[in-house]
Amino acid sequence: MGASEFRFFLSCDLNSPVTFSIEKLDGYLPVKKSTDSGVVSVTEEEKPELYVECALYIDGAPFGLPMRTRLKTTGPPYCWNELITLSSKYRDLTAHSQLAFTVWDVSCGKAEGLIGGATVLLFNSKTQMKSGKQKLRLWQGKEADGSFPTSTPGKVPRHERGEVERLEKLMNKYERGQIQSIDWLDRLMLKSLDTIKEKESSKHGNSHLFLVIDFCSFEHRVVFQESGANLFITTPIGSTNAFVTVWDTELGRINPSEQKQLKLARSLDRGIIDRDLKPSSNERKDIQRVLKYPPTRTLSGDERQLLWKFRFSQMSEKKALTKFLRCVEWSDVQEAKQAIQLMYKWQMIDVCDALELLSPLFESEEVRAYAVSVLERADDEELQCYLLQLVQALRFERSDRSQLSQFLVQRALKNIELASFLRWYVAVELQDHVHRKRFYSTYELLQENMIKLPPGVNGEDGYKLWQSLVRQTEVTAQLVTITKEVRNVRGNTQKKIEKLRQLLNGLFSELTYFEKPIRSPLTPSILIEGIVAGESTLFKSALHPLRLSFRTEDGGSCKIIFKKGDDLRQDQLVVQMVWLMDRLLKLENLDLCLTPYKVLATGNDEGMLEFIPSRSLAQILSEHRSITSYLQKFHPDEHAPFGITATCLETFIKSCAGYSVITYILGIGDRHLDNLLLTDDGRLFHVDFAFILGRDPKPFPPPMKLCKEMVEAMGGAESQYYTRFKSYCCEAYNILRKSSNLILNLFHLMAGSTIPDIASDPEKGILKLQEKFRLDMDDEACIHFFQDLINESVSALFPQMVETIHRWAQYWR
Repeated sequence: MGASEFRFFLSCDLNSPVTFSIEKLDGYLPVKKSTDSGVVSVTEEEKPELYVECALYIDGAPFGLPMRTRLKTTGPPYCWNELITLSSKYRDLTAHSQLAFTVWDVSCGKAEGLIGGATVLLFNSKTQMKSGKQKLRLWQGKEADGSFPTSTPGKVPRHERGEVERLEKLMNKYERGQIQSIDWLDRLMLKSLDTIKEKESSKHGNSHLFLVIDFCSFEHRVVFQESGANLFITTPIGSTNAFVTVWDTELGRINPSEQKQLKLARSLDRGIIDRDLKPSSNERKDIQRVLKYPPTRTLSGDERQLLWKFRFSQMSEKKALTKFLRCVEWSDVQEAKQAIQLMYKWQMIDVCDALELLSPLFESEEVRAYAVSVLERADDEELQCYLLQLVQALRFERSDRSQLSQFLVQRALKNIELASFLRWYVAVELQDHVHRKRFYSTYELLQENMIKLPPGVNGEDGYKLWQSLVRQTEVTAQLVTITKEVRNVRGNTQKKIEKLRQLLNGLFSELTYFEKPIRSPLTPSILIEGIVAGESTLFKSALHPLRLSFRTEDGGSCKIIFKKGDDLRQDQLVVQMVWLMDRLLKLENLDLCLTPYKVLATGNDEGMLEFIPSRSLAQILSEHRSITSYLQKFHPDEHAPFGITATCLETFIKSCAGYSVITYILGIGDRHLDNLLLTDDGRLFHVDFAFILGRDPKPFPPPMKLCKEMVEAMGGAESQYYTRFKSYCCEAYNILRKSSNLILNLFHLMAGSTIPDIASDPEKGILKLQEKFRLDMDDEACIHFFQDLINESVSALFPQMVETIHRWAQYWR
């Protein structure tokens, strides 16, 4: 839905009964002064027994039977939280329908004592139905008046409204989701709201009683409309100068006249006439402009018609095919048939564009099969770059054993690394209850075909290959058990490490020497023989991740981190993007010394990471005071600038530039000195990607994480090395902008995944990513734009304050 659209339901179409909740009565009941008084109250000996009577009035007349809540004796506040369902339906309401609420006290003996009443209209001045919480001020000693206009309105008069009423109105919008939720700010706001209420209450006293009710909320706003009424009412408009709101029920729907005209025009276009049509100079410019649109942009009706009209002249332009296929009216059998024929005659598109055809926008099986045929041109290395997204794209297929599913399995059978990753990616998605059958079908297909494979060069047949992959899952399950056992140990980290080694040498000794070598889940080309118990340890953190050292078949070792209790699917996605972007940069002869360490999610809350020997910047600054001092320790050179070898300094500058650009594009949040790591040879890299696509738990985050210590290690903001850093940043940014369609297509394929930061709002996340590429600018303008971003990030004061607070928090852990 576009930002300018307003979607709504009509009240006359709602067949459900009127429903609302009576929550509580706020305030103190007045002190009883006289037994003859009209106002009945309570003494210390008497406990009130309150109930609320509610009645529906339509145009001033009662409609249906009144309803009562149960009795309530404890308060204040007197909380009912009772759902009331009337016999009347929303379609029966008029614009002047109102609910009358009267509070009664039956603790006074036989006669029921009147506390007060209030009335509220169901529709506001814009004829939109009210929703969410409503706070009604009771008219004490008066029964609710259902006549129109009422003498007991629950709405506080405008001249009496203060700060509390304003904030409660905003709070109502917040609870209905009309105001964005920001955790840290919400907590501050709620605390301040309570303080303001207390101040206002003490200032004005507690003389008023308020009844809080909660109206039912629908997916869209509900607008009043009588059954069979004509929306275009001419008399009131002609007889008054006031503005009249007219709701267009056909807003957003297809205009039948326009659709018929379009169909007739396209019908003529299907003939021989269009084959020789050539666009004019202006039309050619319009077509080129449309072809430059990112894959996320929706084409207008005129743009679709333009591309369809000149479809034959565009067949030699491979970039035009995806845009042309988005112009097709697939419900029209003849038009769809012609489009498919043209698709196969079109110049072959690139793999990047084929990924777009696998997105949920394209449902045609022929189009998706064509996209798979283009993917067959990709080599194994390129295919592995997209494998995670291609598995996600299985959600959008029309059948369980689709062309895409069969293609992935056939390629996996020829490459054991692809087979291992495909099995894991599909196995993790089996936890998705909605698409479990789809992914299980692909898992079965891989298993059936792999088992049938004949023996290879090393004599290992398909059955043994499959068993070696299944053994990975068995080992992972044992590591989960070990992690739980270690966590249950009371005491310090050392005691937990001793328990870990005890388990590996005792109950789980089979993990130290495998019966047969198995393929490493992170790097399937490496065969591992068992865990070295003496070299295995764990990290000091809440989840106590294991750091395990495995012996390899060639006599070496490989270290991995195993985590249980953390969703690594998001980290897996980000690191895959780092790997892809590193590849794209190297294809342009720009090596920025990135560290795309391997990550594999083996479940929704568990997984493995490659261990890279390194230290956090927080630890380095604590022990060495500066990054320069740390690098001097490993790569000293008295004659070089800063006393560091030129190679080490260049590596540091390049890696800082690479990650500055990548974290900016992907909107990586929650950056602090504990998740910025540095290797001995000067490579800086980021870890822990719990917040992506612009989300950040910290207030006012800078566009990119570039702390002053990093700038100081380059010689300061005026040095030639800092200038070189900015040059690398701008060059990398412009290179990655050229591949923006590829990156956007990959994220679009993730739209159906259950990864938290994507599942929350896929469309918004992809648009945020698109904004980061600044496709409205040319390369030169982007250089100035990115340099300004760097300057803004370096000079940001607030993140430095947050970093100091974070260090204090870490110190006092």
